[in-house]
Amino acid sequence: MTEPNSSRRSFLKHSLAIAGTTPVLAGMLEAQQVKAQPAEAQPTSASAPLMAYVGTFSSPLKDVLPTQVDLPPGNGRGIHLFQVNRATGALTAAGTYDLGTSPSCLIANAAGTRLYSANETDRVGDTKEGTVSAFAINKSDGKLELLNTVRSGGAGPTYVSIHPSGTHLLVANYFGGSVAVLPLLPDGRLGEATDIKNDMGKLGPTKAPHAPPGSFAFSGHDRTHAHMIQADPSGRFVLHVDLGLDQIFVWKYDAKQGKLTPAEQPSVSLPPGDGPRHFHFHPNGRWFYSIQEEGSTIVLFDYDAATGRLTARQTISSLPDGYAGSNFCSGILVSADGKFVYAGNRLHDSIGIFAVGAQGELTFVADEWTRGNYPRSFSFDPSGQFLYCCNQRADNVAVFQVNRAAGTLKFTGQFAPVGNPSMILFLDLAQVK
Repeated sequence: MTEPNSSRRSFLKHSLAIAGTTPVLAGMLEAQQVKAQPAEAQPTSASAPLMAYVGTFSSPLKDVLPTQVDLPPGNGRGIHLFQVNRATGALTAAGTYDLGTSPSCLIANAAGTRLYSANETDRVGDTKEGTVSAFAINKSDGKLELLNTVRSGGAGPTYVSIHPSGTHLLVANYFGGSVAVLPLLPDGRLGEATDIKNDMGKLGPTKAPHAPPGSFAFSGHDRTHAHMIQADPSGRFVLHVDLGLDQIFVWKYDAKQGKLTPAEQPSVSLPPGDGPRHFHFHPNGRWFYSIQEEGSTIVLFDYDAATGRLTARQTISSLPDGYAGSNFCSGILVSADGKFVYAGNRLHDSIGIFAVGAQGELTFVADEWTRGNYPRSFSFDPSGQFLYCCNQRADNVAVFQVNRAAGTLKFTGQFAPVGNPSMILFLDLAQVK
């Protein structure tokens, strides 16, 4: 997902030290660790804050990490922490966990006790591979303590998710064109990969057939690019997209071995050049929505939970009628009640809003300007009444109020300054086990 005439993510940055490797890397790991106090007694629901963690693109920080990582400039400081006002949605800065390795994607375990980051770099030291880190979360104030860091199974890890069983972390390596399965150890640390799959196939063309008129959108068709990986709601299957191959891969998941094997339908193809980037299941588990980065489309698939089979049924533009020029889609979200789908548009700098019909089909409702440029991702707070948009190139997170009946968004007037934000993750400390 790159802009024209650039090397693909101009804000790419990251890479962590790998525990148990060379002394140089071990020293780098120690240098970037921020001291955290041991977790204290479980807070009460009345006093426990709602936390937000913002992953960023962050250059090597001279006061934290040596410059032995392969990263272009980035404005973030690592993982930025905020306390969230539950009534107004306002974000109050609560510190950073300094990492000069672009922890661009974050995920927390179901208990809310551990956080994991994909550190999106091409190398650390002499190692041409990215890394993933595990953190303990302090129950009283949400602060992070580094547990360990391991190799991600490929260069440029851009996405992490946790399998519903809680036994493994799933990683998509964008620049490595691979996906990996990493065990989650009893103490929350990460083990070495139990499986790595390298994407293979025919690359798509430089022109997306469904792109808007006059579009020069071209980002990921120079090679294989695994962009997202996640299990289906049942956990029986794991799906991942490769933007360069224009394919969605479907795997059977072996929880005991941490292995992936091809499903009955091992992959499904999208129009060559459109570039599948992210996807989201409907709450009913039967409808699956894929967003295409270069084609600026959303495709509705029927999903068979018994076999993992996907069947395409509708294709709709992520943009309003009449738009012409280049656009790069980013994230896609289905509302918790399943009534609306939200699609990110970079360069158009909007969030498209779509109503979900009786059979899952989408109808355009409206689009909302993100109050910044290049909206990389967006997320709802746990209540669903606010939506937070990470405007990567505007260096801010913008806050919107959600009309849950109509699906529309209204800007609250609130921004949080964050250098090159990539994603925002919420954790209610009142619910931490």
